[in-house]
Amino acid sequence: MCSQGFRNFLLLVSSLLFVGLSAAPQSFSPSLRSVSGTPCRLSPAQSERRCRAPGQPPGSAPCHGRGRCECGVCICHVTEPGTYFGPLCECHDWVCEAYDGKTCAGHGTCDCGKCKCDVGWSGEACQYPVNCDLTKKISSQMCKNSQDVICSNAGTCHCGRCKCDDSDGNGFVYGKFCECDDRECIDDETEEICGGHGKCYCGNCYCEAGWHGDKCEFQCDITPWESKRRCTSPDGKICSNRGTCVCGECSCHDVDPTGDWGDIHGDTCECDERDCRAVYDRYSDDFCSGHGQCNCGRCDCRVGWQGKKCEHPWSCPLSAEDSARKCQGSSNLLCSGRGKCECGKCTCYPPGDSRVYGKTCECDDRRCEDLDGVVCGGHGTCSCGRCVCEKGWFGKLCQHPRKCNMTEEQSMSLCESADGTLCSGKGSCHCGKCICSAEEWYISGEFCDCDDRDCDKHDGLICTGNGICSCGNCECWDGWNGNACEIWLGTEYP
Repeated sequence: MCSQGFRNFLLLVSSLLFVGLSAAPQSFSPSLRSVSGTPCRLSPAQSERRCRAPGQPPGSAPCHGRGRCECGVCICHVTEPGTYFGPLCECHDWVCEAYDGKTCAGHGTCDCGKCKCDVGWSGEACQYPVNCDLTKKISSQMCKNSQDVICSNAGTCHCGRCKCDDSDGNGFVYGKFCECDDRECIDDETEEICGGHGKCYCGNCYCEAGWHGDKCEFQCDITPWESKRRCTSPDGKICSNRGTCVCGECSCHDVDPTGDWGDIHGDTCECDERDCRAVYDRYSDDFCSGHGQCNCGRCDCRVGWQGKKCEHPWSCPLSAEDSARKCQGSSNLLCSGRGKCECGKCTCYPPGDSRVYGKTCECDDRRCEDLDGVVCGGHGTCSCGRCVCEKGWFGKLCQHPRKCNMTEEQSMSLCESADGTLCSGKGSCHCGKCICSAEEWYISGEFCDCDDRDCDKHDGLICTGNGICSCGNCECWDGWNGNACEIWLGTEYP
C-alpha cells in the first residue's frame, strides 16, 4: 500500500505533466509522431472523432472549440482568461455559479463548471439549505432589498434566500435580491444584448470602444485617442479609475451591490461625495458632520467649524459678521474669492502656492502667466498680479515690443481675421499682433474674436479666479477642475 507522501508525489508529477501539455507550443504533439518522427497512425476523421464529446455531430468544433486536435489528443488553449482543461477541454475553472460574491456560496466546490454542494446544501450555487430553521417572518426579512421589497418582486424567498424568476431558462434575472434584470439590455430592434456591441451587467450595458448609448446602439464619431483624452482625469487616470469611458464621456461606477445609486460624479468621475460623510452610510445625509458643504468629495466647513469632515468646533472671539468684515477688505468676496476666512484671517489657496498672497488674498501672481506658464512674457516682473514691463515692452503680459521692424502693410496682413476684418473690428494692430480694446475688457483672442463673458462663472468670478478664460473656455490652473474651475482636486484643501 502506497504511503501518503508517495501518493502526494504522484499527484505533483501528474499536475506538472498536465501544465506542460496545456502550455505546449503549436508544433508540439503528444502522439508518437512527435516522438519518433513517424506520421500519425490515425486518419483525420478518426483523430477528430476522438477529440469530440459523445453525441457531438460531425463537423462541430473539436475540443469544444477551446483547443486544437492533434492525432486524437486535445491541446487546450491557455491564452484566454482562466484555464481550459479536461480530456476534451470541456472544463473551465471559473464558470461555477456564485452567490453573494462567493463561488458555490462557500458551501461547495467547483468541479468542471458545476458546484458540488456540501452536505446540507443544494441549488446551482449551493445557496439553499436543505433544512430551514428560520421562521417565515425572519426569512422574508432576509430577502428584502434596500427598498423593503422581497426579492425585488422578481423572485420568491426560500429560507432567507431569493430564488429569481427564470421561466425562459436564460438566467436574465439574478442577484442576491434578484435586483439585476439583463432583459433591460436587449435592443428592441435587433433583439441582441447591448446591440451586439457590449456586455450587460445588472441591467446596464457596458459598450465596446467606439459604441455608446443605453443599448450600445450608437457608433462613436470621434477617434479612440480623442475619446481617451476627454476621459482622462487631472491625475492622469481614465475616469479616475471609477468609471468607464464611452465615446469621450465617463460613465461613473456609482452603483453598489444592493442596486442603489452612489455619489460618484463629475466629468471624469473625479468627485466622490462619500468622502464627505463623517461615518459613511449610503442612506444618511450626514455630509461634513452637518457643518459644511461637500465640494467634490471635500468639505467646505461653515464658520465656526474645522477639520477634514468639519467635525471640530472652532473657537473664535469674533462674531461671524466681524470675522467676515476683516476678511473682505476692498473686495465684495471673502478673501477675494481665493481663500477661506477663519476668525477674521484669510487662508489663501491652493495651500502652499506662494503666488496667491496678501492679507485678504488680494494678490494673485498667476494672472501674470500666459497659458504656457511664462511670467509677463519673459519681459517683465509680476507685482501683486500685475506685470511691470521692462523698457521696450508693453501690454497686459508685456507681450508687445515698442519697436517694430515690420512695414505697416506686413503688420496689417498678420492682424486680419478670417473675414478680412482688422482685429475683428475690436482692436488695433501693432507689429503684426492685435491689441484688443481696453474699453471692452471682455474682448480677447489672437484677433480679438473672443468674448470672455462666455466663460463660466462661480461665486461671481470668471473661472472662479482659478484659471484663465481662453476664448470662452476656462483653462484651469493645476489642482482645479470643472467648467468654471470651481472644483479643487489637490491633495490638500483649506
